[in-house]
Amino acid sequence: MISLSLESYGIFNSLNNYQLSSYELQSIIIKKKMGIETKSGVLAINTGYFTGRSPDDRFIVKDSITDNKIWWDKKFNIPFDPMNFDKLYKRMVEYLSGKELYIRDGYLCSDKRFNMNIRSINEYPWSDFFIYNLFFRLNNKFNENFLPNWLLLCAPGFQSNTHKYGTRKGNFSILNFSKKIILIGGSGYTGEIKKSVFSVLNFTLPYKNVFPMHCAANVGKHKKDTALFFGLSGTGKTTISNDFNRNLIGDDEHGWTYDDIIFNFEGGCYAKIFGISKEKEPMIYNAIRKGAILENVILKKNKEVDFFNDSITENIRISYPIHFINNIEKKLSSSNIKNIFFLTYDAFGVLPPIAKLNKEQSTYYFLLGYTSKVAGTELNIKEPVATFSSCFGAPFMPLHPIKYTNMLMDKLNNNSNISVWMINTGLITKDNKYFFRIKLNDTRRIVKNVLDNFLLKVPYEIDPIFRFKIPKFCPGVSSNILNPRNIWKCKEMYKKKVRTLINKFNDHFSIYKKNISSDILSGAPNM
Repeated sequence: MISLSLESYGIFNSLNNYQLSSYELQSIIIKKKMGIETKSGVLAINTGYFTGRSPDDRFIVKDSITDNKIWWDKKFNIPFDPMNFDKLYKRMVEYLSGKELYIRDGYLCSDKRFNMNIRSINEYPWSDFFIYNLFFRLNNKFNENFLPNWLLLCAPGFQSNTHKYGTRKGNFSILNFSKKIILIGGSGYTGEIKKSVFSVLNFTLPYKNVFPMHCAANVGKHKKDTALFFGLSGTGKTTISNDFNRNLIGDDEHGWTYDDIIFNFEGGCYAKIFGISKEKEPMIYNAIRKGAILENVILKKNKEVDFFNDSITENIRISYPIHFINNIEKKLSSSNIKNIFFLTYDAFGVLPPIAKLNKEQSTYYFLLGYTSKVAGTELNIKEPVATFSSCFGAPFMPLHPIKYTNMLMDKLNNNSNISVWMINTGLITKDNKYFFRIKLNDTRRIVKNVLDNFLLKVPYEIDPIFRFKIPKFCPGVSSNILNPRNIWKCKEMYKKKVRTLINKFNDHFSIYKKNISSDILSGAPNM
C-alpha cells in the first residue's frame, strides 16, 4: 500500500487506500457488505436514501471570484457563505480523520490543453470505484509529480448541522471556486460527484474560449463527420448516440474548442438502464460486465438483474470505463462537426419526428431546452407537463444561460456547413384521442438519413406556426408521420394543443427578457 499523507488537508490518523484498482475495490466492497455481485460478477450497490441528485442542496460559494459571474437564479445556483464553507470543511475533515479512506488522483478532459487534475478523498470505496470509472486514469499507479487543480471530499455518512453551517438539510454539494474544493456529504448517490465536476468545467472553460456542452457525440468511421446529440432525461440521447456504424466520442459531457475540436470531459459513462435489452441497446448492454457498477437494481433469486423492476427507483444506472464500449473514437475527440441534434420528448403530439432549424431557431430551442414529463413518471401527473432545462443542462450551468447560447450562436456563425435538427422522440397521434410513442427504429432511420446526407436532398415544407422546415420524404420512414398537422383529424384541437405548448414556451422565456437578443427571439414560433 502506498502511503499518502492527508495531514495537509486537516485529515489525521486515517488509513489511506491510494489508487486501488477496480478489482481491489470490488473485493473490499463485497467484504464490507456494501454491495453484492450479480450472477455475471458485476458489482451492484444501493446508494441509500438518495437515488438521484438533490438540486435544492447544491451550492456555490459566493465570493470575489463568483459574485458577478454566477447566474444566481436561486433554483440551481444557490449562494453559500464563505465562512460557513470554512467551518463545514473543518468539521468534515474532523469527521474523516481516523477513518479508512480511499484516495484517487485522476483528471478530466481528453484534450490535454484543458486537463483538470483532481484529487478525491472518499469515505466509501464505491465512490472511489465510480471515480475510477468516470475520470481519466493516470498511466502510473503513483505519480509524485501529480499536482491537483481541485480537491474533492466525498463523505456520504456525514450529515451537516443546518443551523451551524447554513445548508438546507444534512446533505449537500458545494463548489468553492476560490479554494478549488468540492464538498459532497450526506448522499451516496454517485451522480452528485459527476455533476459537481461538470459544473466546475462549465464555469471555467468558457473563460478559455471553450463551449461546454451537455451532449453526446459520435463520429463517422469513414467520413469522420462529427455529430452532437443534446437531450434531457428520457429523450434517447445515450441510446441514439450509441451507433454501431459510428464511433462514440462520449455519451454526456463535451467541450467545443476555439479551433473546432470536440472533446470528451470524461473517461467513462454513466447510463440510465431501466428497461434495457440487448436488442434495443446492445452496446450499453454489453458494457454490463465486471468492472462496471450497477446502482439500485433488484436481483432475481438467481442473482440476475431485473432491469424492469423499479422497486427502488426508475433511475437505475450503470457506470463503466468508456473502453467497455467496443467502437469508441480512441482519442475521445474529433473535428469536422456536421450535424447537431436537439432531442425532445413532446407529449402534446404537435412536434414532428424531425425538423430542420435555422441559426435563430437553433439558439431559441437551445435556450428553451424543452421536453415533457408524462403521466406516471411522477406522483399526481395526469396530463403532459412541459419542462424546460436551459441549454439542455440548467442544473449544471453556473453562468447565465445566455452566455452558453451566445457561444452556440458564434459557433454556427463561424461554421456555415453545420446543420441543426430537432428530433421528437415523444408522441404522435393516429387521431384526436390515442397517442403512441414514435418507434425507436424510426428515430434511428431518421438520424441515419441525416448522417448519410439524404435529408439534404429531399423537398421540405415550412410549418406556418413553428416556421421550421419539415421533410416531405424520409427513406425508410412512413411519410404519414412526418408532419403532425396532417395527422390530426380535428384541426381546431391541434391548434389548441399547439397554442398551449407555445404559451408555455413564452412563459419560460419571460425570465430572459432583459438579456435575450432579437436574433434569438426571431427563432420563436409565430402564433
